[in-house]
Parts: sequence; structure tokens; C-alpha cells
Amino acid sequence: MFGYTFQWKQALSKLPQMLDGALVTMEIALLSMAIGIALAVLLTLFRLSGNRVLNGFAVTWVEVARNTPALFQIYMAHFGVASFGIHFSPFTSLLIGITFNNAGYLAENFRGALKAIPETQTRAGRSLGMTPLEAFGYIVMPQMLRIAFLPMTNQMVWAILMTSLGVTVGLNIDLYGVTQDLNALTFRTFELFAIAGVIFYLITKIIQLGARLVAARLFRY
Repeated sequence: MFGYTFQWKQALSKLPQMLDGALVTMEIALLSMAIGIALAVLLTLFRLSGNRVLNGFAVTWVEVARNTPALFQIYMAHFGVASFGIHFSPFTSLLIGITFNNAGYLAENFRGALKAIPETQTRAGRSLGMTPLEAFGYIVMPQMLRIAFLPMTNQMVWAILMTSLGVTVGLNIDLYGVTQDLNALTFRTFELFAIAGVIFYLITKIIQLGARLVAARLFRY
């Protein structure tokens, strides 16, 4: 009808290369989440420290991460800092950008989770001789992570999808970048990007299902 002939066999022959790209996509997302969670906990501690400088730093990070486009954050990591003679590879720039974004959103999620934890929990820990940091690490933080578990899952899905922005800074080894290169070689645009869309969909659905199973097992009480 439209004069376009589908060639799914040719597109499917590129599936192994696309799956290799999907592994890189997962690697970036997992690294950005692991580092992002650590940074988010640190930012949360800064907010609780009572120090104006540390609190101001944390607030600024969260505000910038939540109120500017993810693409802007990735561009600043790649092109922005290059103005000062600092050069990162496309992989590193994308990782920095997504990590910055993850940390900002997760820090706000953690702050909300902390509000659901009674202050008596901390006081109980202090009464047992714990330092404020020990009380936070042993009593408050496990509960905070439990409350924020499902929002963290949503952020993981968002991190997976954000990896597609890597193509804007020259990354061509992730799922979207590989698909873009294959499209330039074969001109099978619809077929290739349809397959890539299915792979993205399956990855995110597996993450969501896995998170629900983990939550049902660990947080049943």
C-alpha cells in the first residue's frame, strides 16, 4: 500500500549485535544506579547534617537534576566540561549524566521515605549507645531503602530508557547506538527500531516483574 517492503529476516539477522548492545545498555543503567544510590544516600545525609553549605549543595544538586532535561545533563558532561579541557568518552559522559540524574531523583525519594520513619527510631538507637551515623546506618537506612524500593525500580527503568540519549554524544555500542548504525547500513528503519523497541520493552518489564517478586518476598511483613 505504501510501497514499503518489509524484510524482517534481514533485520532479525542483526539480532545478536543488538543483544550485545542491550548488554551495554544494562551495564550503563546498573552502574548509574549503583553509583546513584550511593550518592543519593550521601546527599540525604547532607540534607540532615544541619550544615548550610552541605545542605545547599544537596538542594542544588536535586533541583538541577529534577528541573533540567536529562539530555542537558549528558551534554554538560560531554561538551560542557570539554570547554575547560576535560574530555570524557561518550560512554563515560552518558554514565555521568544518568548517574547525576539518578542521584537527584533518588535523594528526593529517600527524603520522602525518611518522613515516613518515626524519629523515635533514631532516639531508640541513640539510647542504645549508637552514634547518629550508626543509628542512621543500622536502623534508619534499611527502612528508608525498603520504603523507597519501588520508586528505585522506576528510576532503574528510567535509566534504561535514558541510555538511548547516548547516541547524541557519539555512543554507538549500546542498544540504541547499535540500532542506529545498523539502520545506516541496511535502511531497514522500521524493522530494526521495532525490534529495538521490543527489546527495551522486555528489559523494563523483566525489571518491574523482578522487583515485584523481590518486594513480595523481602517485604511481606
